[in-house]
Amino acid sequence: MNSQERFINHYENGFMPWVHKNPDFNLVEMVENWPIKPCNALEIGCGTGVDSIWLKQKGFSIKGIDVSPIAIEMAKENSSDLEDKPDFTVFDFLNEELPRKNYDFVFDRGVFHGNDNLTERKIHAEKISNTLTDDGLWLSLIGSSDGEKTEPGPPLRSATEVVSAIEPFFKILAIRASYFGSDMEKPSRIWVCLMRKR
Repeated sequence: MNSQERFINHYENGFMPWVHKNPDFNLVEMVENWPIKPCNALEIGCGTGVDSIWLKQKGFSIKGIDVSPIAIEMAKENSSDLEDKPDFTVFDFLNEELPRKNYDFVFDRGVFHGNDNLTERKIHAEKISNTLTDDGLWLSLIGSSDGEKTEPGPPLRSATEVVSAIEPFFKILAIRASYFGSDMEKPSRIWVCLMRKR
């Protein structure tokens, strides 16, 4: 069973430890402090839509995609009171093609680290590079091997594993240690990695 199928099963079984009520503070800090200006944006693995909704409220034109139909229904429900809603769509990022040079900013919260080997991680990075406009930005929150393995918890990647996969396609603008914005008592440690398309 691949990672996509696992996530679909988790949503079907109501197992969603990654769900968060508020926008992840790492996204908020990076957008507000870098700054990343409102633009045409994509969230991969948007889940219940919390971060996409926050980006929309900040003026971004945002499309949120997820492989799980249940997640997308939850995201649509969470945004139902908004006059101007994100575009939430069921989409299999690994097996479907995104439009080329379409987005100025891509965000993922715990999707990149689900790739088990270097080849898969490079394919993932290249797909994101291809859908970004020239000089487009990618912000990824990635499970860090400096944290303890927890159950439930994300796959853990070393900084070397991250850099070796993305450097052929992206310039690394910032990488720092943090933790997931979460309602959990001890949220998982992560890398916050901001990259610019080469």
